[in-house]
Amino acid sequence: MVNFNGNLLSKNSSYFNHDNRGLRYGDALFESIRVVNGKIFFWEDHYLRLMASMRILRMEIPMNFTMEFLEEQILACVDANGLLEKPARIRFTVFRNNGGLYLPQTNDVSYIIEANVLDSPFFTLNNDAYEVELFKDFYVNPDMLSTLKSNNKVINVVGSIFASENGYQNCLLLNQEKKVVEALNGNLFLVKDQHIKTPPLKDGCLNGIVRKKLIAILGSLDKYQFEEAFISPFELQKADELFITNAITGIQPITKYRKKEYETKVAADLLGKLNAAARLN
Repeated sequence: MVNFNGNLLSKNSSYFNHDNRGLRYGDALFESIRVVNGKIFFWEDHYLRLMASMRILRMEIPMNFTMEFLEEQILACVDANGLLEKPARIRFTVFRNNGGLYLPQTNDVSYIIEANVLDSPFFTLNNDAYEVELFKDFYVNPDMLSTLKSNNKVINVVGSIFASENGYQNCLLLNQEKKVVEALNGNLFLVKDQHIKTPPLKDGCLNGIVRKKLIAILGSLDKYQFEEAFISPFELQKADELFITNAITGIQPITKYRKKEYETKVAADLLGKLNAAARLN
């Protein structure tokens, strides 16, 4: 079942057509959200990011788009799929309504909520081999639009195909200044000794929810030194650890980049603290 504008429909229903602006122009935003036993992880952060992104794209925010209303709609979809007592992955998509070419006829929006079951109720550390490579066919623009979770994800799609064809589990994206920006499916953190850093938003990385949470966690810990600073490709092979973050996986350690193999100690330490933050949220 999917929730389309408050109506619970079979996922095979025809609830939009070829005029959909998300399909035609990528004129859409989405949030990937973890829900466990009816509790939405980091819901306020997801909500505020969505509202800010809609304003940036000049979408009209409906009067009923309150935190409480959208939470009800998410949980209604979770319930309709029999997942209220299970861990679930939510995709909440907002798109501008039909009409117009590049210039829309309206800034009003519609939404779709999808729910799928997850394996674990908490973030877990995947210790399987996880090798990455740089993706250099195309580059991320270092601007505000790149920080939004929009439907314009062609570089992520092509990069994922490249990774699959070459036996990598993921790829790291570069911006036009040849700085390392992020992974295909999340933000990147680099660890050297007790120093941790992640690229700043101005480099074009996604304004990730778990990125934000980890920055707050690291700010409260004395044993690590943290900064938001650009990462060069040269630094990757000098690092002790690399890991990727997103709202569904939590923290994914990278085990290999080219000839360099990495530890996972800091990733494991921070994962426990991230789970604690999720439970208390």
